[in-house]
Order: sequence, then C-alpha cells, then structure tokens
Amino acid sequence: MAVVTKEKATVEKNSDRNSEKNTEKPAKASADKKEAVTPTQERLKALGMALDSIKKQYGDGSIMKLGDSRHTSVEVVPTGALSLDLALGIGGLPRGRIIEIYGPESSGKTTLAQHVAAEVQKLGGIAAIVDAEHAMDPDYARALGVNVDELLISQPDTGEQALEITEQLVRSGAVDVVIVDSVAALVPKAEIEGEMGDSLPGLQARLMSQALRKLTAVVAKTHTIVIFINQLRQKIGVMYGNPETTTGGNALKFYASVRLDIRKIETLKKDGSEIGNRVKVKVVKNKVAPPFRTAEFDIIYGRGINSAGCLLDIASEMEIVKKSGTWFSYKEERIGQGRDQARTFLEANPEMLKEIEGRVKAELSKKDK
Repeated sequence: MAVVTKEKATVEKNSDRNSEKNTEKPAKASADKKEAVTPTQERLKALGMALDSIKKQYGDGSIMKLGDSRHTSVEVVPTGALSLDLALGIGGLPRGRIIEIYGPESSGKTTLAQHVAAEVQKLGGIAAIVDAEHAMDPDYARALGVNVDELLISQPDTGEQALEITEQLVRSGAVDVVIVDSVAALVPKAEIEGEMGDSLPGLQARLMSQALRKLTAVVAKTHTIVIFINQLRQKIGVMYGNPETTTGGNALKFYASVRLDIRKIETLKKDGSEIGNRVKVKVVKNKVAPPFRTAEFDIIYGRGINSAGCLLDIASEMEIVKKSGTWFSYKEERIGQGRDQARTFLEANPEMLKEIEGRVKAELSKKDK
C-alpha cells in the first residue's frame, strides 16, 4: 500500500510540474507581445535621441515644440498712433522682427520711427538710432517724447560700419529698438573711396542682402525691433503699373515682417497757415496679422503724431463720443463743434481724454476675446 501511495505522489508531482510549464508558456508569449516595439515608437525614440543631441550641441532652446515655447504670443510695442496699432492687428509693432517704413519725402517716416523709440522708452526699454543721413534733430526728437539724454545714437561713415554697429547692438540683447535712418544713405565703402561717376551696380543691394542674412536670426533671439527707414525711387521706362520702388534691392522686402507705406493725403491749416499733415499708412506686408489695412492720423509740425485726434476718430466710430451734425459730445456734454475744436477740448482736458482712452481700450479688448 505504501509503495502505491509513493507512486501516486510522484505522478501528481510530475503532473503539477507539467501544468506549471504549460501556464508559463502563454505568460511568456504575452510578455513578448507587450515588449514588441511598434514603428511609431521606434520613430519617437529616434526623434528623442536626435533632439537630445541637438540640445547638447547647440544648447537648450535651440529646438522645441511650438506649444512648449514661452513666446508663442507676439509681444508688441505701440507706434504712438492708436489707429495704426489697430491696423497692424496686434496692437503695435512685433518684437523680434524687421520692419520697413517707406514713403515720399516729408511724409512722416522718421517721425513715426522716433515715436516708436519714445514708446519703447516709456516702457522702460532702450532705443538706438543709426543716423546714416547725419540729419538727427535732438530738439524735434525731444518734442516727440524721446528721452534724448538716454537715446543711443551713431552717425557712421560707411554703410558697412552702420550695419556692423546695428548687428552688435542687436546681438547685445540689451537694446529694444534700433532705427536705421535710412537705407538710401547706407553708402558702401567702395563707393565712398571711389570717384564721382564710378559705376558700381548692385553694390548696395549685395550689402543689404548680406546684412539681413546675418541679422534675421539674432533679431528673433534677442526680441529686438529693427526699423529700416527707406526712400522711394522711380523706375525708368515703366509705362504700365507702379513705377515706384524702394532703394537697397529686394532683400529687405523679403526679410521684413511688416512693411508700412506712409503718404501725405492732406495739409492741415489753421487761420490760413499750415500747421501739419494728415497722413495715411498702408500695411503693405504683415506676417503676424492680416495685411492691407490702412490707418489715418495727423502729424502736427513740431509736435509729431496727434494722439488726441487719433483717439477722437476711433471713439466716434465706436460711438463712445457721439457726433450729431458737426457737434461732438461725450456723456451728454458738448466738447466742440467740428473735429478741430473737439480735439483741442480733449487736449485741454486730460482727465476726460484718459477716460475715453480707457473705454476705447476696454471695447477693443472685448472684440479680441
């Protein structure tokens, strides 16, 4: 009997071992299935290794997902003209971009650029002007609101020197806006050292193309605004289409994120004497918002952009300031007959002006939402 029980016990043990082996096999098979790497996982792993290698070689921030970036929204600087800020679509000029302002003579190009410098200084930033034309007027800049004592200015001898100074200012990362006035005055060194009548075709265009290739990446990294003021020229022999063109070749047209065409449309008069110009700015190119919008505002001689007139125009469009016939009124109070009187009244009453500005901005923020 004892022998039989031993045999039974050994048979049971063997059967248990076989059952354990059988159960282990499907478990291992399922584990192998889980460990099997899909092609997508292999690609993601390879991408992760490539990203780590790039960051190790070029530093953090050299490559990232757009959603991970802190600067997905565009930072802006106001232009000093509320109507133009609205036309730009984002509330001003974008930081970290190249801007071109061009137009005929005495249209307000330098005035607009210096207003941007004044706005940067109001925000606690640093502004610099590379005055290639050697025509900077400190008194006029002061009248526009520029803190001349803190303004950086350079008056270079050659185009190469001007663009080299611009690049070094941008590369420092400490300057918020650099204004180059103007592209037409960026004369290559070879032309200055040559004689009158020497033909040097394409020299300035090549200089601008090389400078912009170097500037673009640095401008984006340092979030500096670089404003190039440009002049107009006439193409010879153009029978059809627009004969106007800007100086310095085509490179600036491609590299600029925003291009502003400023023109005088009306001369402002008071008591028979000229007191300023009404100008129209067309956003010819805009990489950060829809282009081809226009803005109009007044530039008063010796004072610059008339912000009160800008605000009055927008407030009356929004019906914050009511217009009945020729009379303007705010909160049942008449503020003037005709635009000039209403503007003068607002300039003399800064508290009301500030209140209207607050309501206009509140209305604009609602529209953005």
